[in-house]
Amino acid sequence: MTVHFIGAGPGAADLLTVRAVQLLRTSPVCLYAGTYLDPEVLAYCAPDTELIDTQHLDIDQIIGHLVRADESGKDVARLCSGDPSIYSALTEQTRRLDADNISWDVTPGVPAYAAAAAVLGTELTVPELVQSVVLTRTQARSTAMPDSEALANFANTGATLVLHLAITRIRTLAAELVADYGAECPVAVVYRASQPQQLVLRGTLTDIADQVEATNLRQAAIILVGRALGEASLCARSHLYDPARNRSN
Repeated sequence: MTVHFIGAGPGAADLLTVRAVQLLRTSPVCLYAGTYLDPEVLAYCAPDTELIDTQHLDIDQIIGHLVRADESGKDVARLCSGDPSIYSALTEQTRRLDADNISWDVTPGVPAYAAAAAVLGTELTVPELVQSVVLTRTQARSTAMPDSEALANFANTGATLVLHLAITRIRTLAAELVADYGAECPVAVVYRASQPQQLVLRGTLTDIADQVEATNLRQAAIILVGRALGEASLCARSHLYDPARNRSN
């Protein structure tokens, strides 16, 4: 028996990997977070699959389901929103499984930030403008952030910022970022990227909070901040594709 941690991607059923679909079809038990998942994803499961929505379960209850499946000799598809490598509680769950000698593996998925960038039609790294992307979150009533990872420290780099789990604090965050990015810095908010309820808001650090609050977004949204979200005319030519470089070769 094996617990398969599977990246469910941003939610769209057709953005799962081939491996993920195969595991869903063959696992007798499937745990998923109903808050973020497009229900069509579950259509890949066999008709007799035991489906368990984890949105109202704590970690002990989730592990309990995994242990019971192991005792019954059943493989489990454990769907994670986005990619398991980011904010998935993978470590908390796998260390408990290790303690119980339960086998597990990981199948990657499309990260939510990548789906958001695709919806925007935006490359997050633009030659001679920005070459780094920072994936982070903020802390309110959630797990504390290390002091060294204060938002101001990342903002000082000028990198493209991708903020997860932060939509309810967007007014405070926008105000914090003005000093490093400027009031007119482009900002985009993508809610449920790739899903039927998808919503895209574009603005600047000056007005994005007003837009978000007008739509009452409270979850499942990614905030992207940085000059890479601006006009494509600002883009310099990449050295890799520079004709002069190719001629010299």
